[in-house]
Amino acid sequence: MENGELEMLRKKLASKRTRVLLRYGYYEMKNRIKELKGLIPDDLKWLSYSLGWCAKAVDTLADRIVFDRFTNDSFSIDQIYRLNNADILFSSAVLSALISSCSFIYIGAGEDGYPFLQVVDGSNATGRIDSSTNMLTEGYAVLERDDYGRPVMEALFLPNVTMYYEKGRLRDDLTLYHKAPYALLVPIIYRPDARRPFGHSRISRSCMDITQAVVRTIKRSEVSAEFYSIPQKYILGLSNNIEFNGHEASLKEFVSFGKDENGDKPSVGQFQQQSMTPFTEQFKMFASIFAGETDLTLDDLGVPTANPSSYEAIKASHEALKLTARKAQRTFGTGFINAGCLAACLRDGIAYDRRAFVDTKPTWLPIFEPDASTLGALGDAIYKIDQALPGFVGAETLRQLTGLEGES
Repeated sequence: MENGELEMLRKKLASKRTRVLLRYGYYEMKNRIKELKGLIPDDLKWLSYSLGWCAKAVDTLADRIVFDRFTNDSFSIDQIYRLNNADILFSSAVLSALISSCSFIYIGAGEDGYPFLQVVDGSNATGRIDSSTNMLTEGYAVLERDDYGRPVMEALFLPNVTMYYEKGRLRDDLTLYHKAPYALLVPIIYRPDARRPFGHSRISRSCMDITQAVVRTIKRSEVSAEFYSIPQKYILGLSNNIEFNGHEASLKEFVSFGKDENGDKPSVGQFQQQSMTPFTEQFKMFASIFAGETDLTLDDLGVPTANPSSYEAIKASHEALKLTARKAQRTFGTGFINAGCLAACLRDGIAYDRRAFVDTKPTWLPIFEPDASTLGALGDAIYKIDQALPGFVGAETLRQLTGLEGES
């Protein structure tokens, strides 16, 4: 039974791994560019360029999703995360989920039996998901690969047991039996839906196509710059007896041509100089399309449009990005609670029901950190609310609005 499930999950991961690695290639700016044949001279085909817009689309959102703490934490799952490098763990899980649509938190037992948490990216893990809880009923992860990408250490996650395979062979001495009712591999999903329960990548097909088009535009502009820098000239009526070196002539300050024996002289002219304007306009057009696709602004993509904006202007221009971040916070928060629930089961040796964690809430720092003027406006608003409804705004709400924490 386990071997059949293992082979099925291996095939499932293999079918998805290529697409995930493709998106990591765009994020790391190592993607290949499809050339249009016949447009680039052979002598200039070696030119290579990279564009960081896909990385910018991911990082801009990931940097604004900052996990703070759990409230109503009756099972002390916040402590489990803090003992597992919470700052790095949350950041790594969010970033990987935005790139590959889904990352995973792998839960294991340390030498002292206390749970440890580790992030596994979407190219190395998969499973069968329970749509009601977003936990896995079966999970599979490649924990270690060799230099050629072949699995060295694998893990099969099932309810109440985790089995480890080294180079394809089961390691009975590493098998972990536990009380958790789900697999100890928890998905952290970005924008899931009924059709795609493992979510969607922030680097969409549209983002990749636009990146391809922009890099080709940059390359064509570089080729055209050769003709823009040294305009092409021509000579009509030059005698065949005269040796003429066009490269040397272009570098000399003065070039003279005498009359021939018939008293005729050559005429010199210059082709119309090529303009770079079409390429810059095309670049801005693609920047506008990419900005609309990813809820960014042209300033975010390095295309300045106006003077530096104020905090309120930046916040208004990123309204769509704020909604995207809030949506991501809700789904990521569910995944973090699920991982904490199973870690608590492993720590206490008790099969907790997921419904016992219904009052535990994840909280986040503000998506946009307010400046001094905004803090003043918030202070006035909170003061008026407190006059109308005393005690309505407490310290926790104030921290979520401003990111500030008072002295204890």
